[in-house]
Amino acid sequence: MLWLGWAAIATPAQAERIKDLASIQGVRANQLIGYGLVVGLDGTGDQTSQTPFTVQTIVSMLMQMGINLPPGTNLRLRNVAAVMVTASLPAFAQPGQVIDVTVSSMGNARSLRGGTLLMTPLKGADGQVYGMAQGNLLVGGFGAAASGSQVQVNHLSVGRITGGATVERAVPVALGQDNVIRLELNSTDFSNTKRIVDAINGKFGAGTAAALDGRAIQVRTPEGSDQRVAFVAEVESLNINPAPTHAKVIVNSRTGSVVMNQAATVDACAIAHGNLSVVISTEPVISQPGPFSSGQTVQAQRSTIEIRQESGMLTMVEGASLAEVVKALNAIGATPQDLLAILQAMKSAGALRADLEII
Repeated sequence: MLWLGWAAIATPAQAERIKDLASIQGVRANQLIGYGLVVGLDGTGDQTSQTPFTVQTIVSMLMQMGINLPPGTNLRLRNVAAVMVTASLPAFAQPGQVIDVTVSSMGNARSLRGGTLLMTPLKGADGQVYGMAQGNLLVGGFGAAASGSQVQVNHLSVGRITGGATVERAVPVALGQDNVIRLELNSTDFSNTKRIVDAINGKFGAGTAAALDGRAIQVRTPEGSDQRVAFVAEVESLNINPAPTHAKVIVNSRTGSVVMNQAATVDACAIAHGNLSVVISTEPVISQPGPFSSGQTVQAQRSTIEIRQESGMLTMVEGASLAEVVKALNAIGATPQDLLAILQAMKSAGALRADLEII
């Protein structure tokens, strides 16, 4: 049976806000990353004999604190884990604000539960430090092991610290430079671009907005920063009726799930489906010599080949709704493994009026 992930029902288009369809160029988050240590683990940290970078990090940290280990010291620590710390720096974030961080083990630590992240610099793509992270981890899981048995719920090698990083550097955002901003649609659509331009010009006057292409819109803003912010807020709150989306069919080849939007249609076509299976079975055969005769017992293999072919069924598929298409494919006994080939064949034949995407 085919698994249908989601089917859209034809409904009248509803108005959506411009802020849900587009974003302002330059107003974006920035990814931060850092390398650090989690301490205080209850014997569930890295096995330092297999993760030499953990030992190197500990030695370097101790040296910076004025503690020099004797040469040849072999550290065997079980309460420390090397981790990668990631965070997202929001737009307009200022020094002193706090952001959430995610801490992930990069060694062979069994669990980060109960650990404390030591002060870790968070760097951006330019190599500059934009935040400092430190705090106690919250791990959404638990586990226990004894006598070779183990029970684990959720992942224990990833934790999160709410408000665990402090912003140290702001990312400059030039909003409204030269009294102009650019709106960027989430997806390229000339119809929606035109409708947004018409809505803005209808609200603020002709010439306020102009389409640059199928995705970018240039909008003139007031001069003052306070007036500019109020103007952008009004623009984002404008409602438009989005144009119908492109017809699209998405197939997950691993699970057999199918997702179609309401714009996907199917022309009349015929589909033949049949299965051919070849079964080969081998069993040993023992050959022994006759009584009072010279010879040796010989073991041979005897193979049996059986070919099974189900009768193919020719089914007419005609209809524009997804329910009818899925019902017809189920009627001919198509399995999730057959789904991809059937849809590709329908697309090649020109019967599937939609873009086919395989994930």
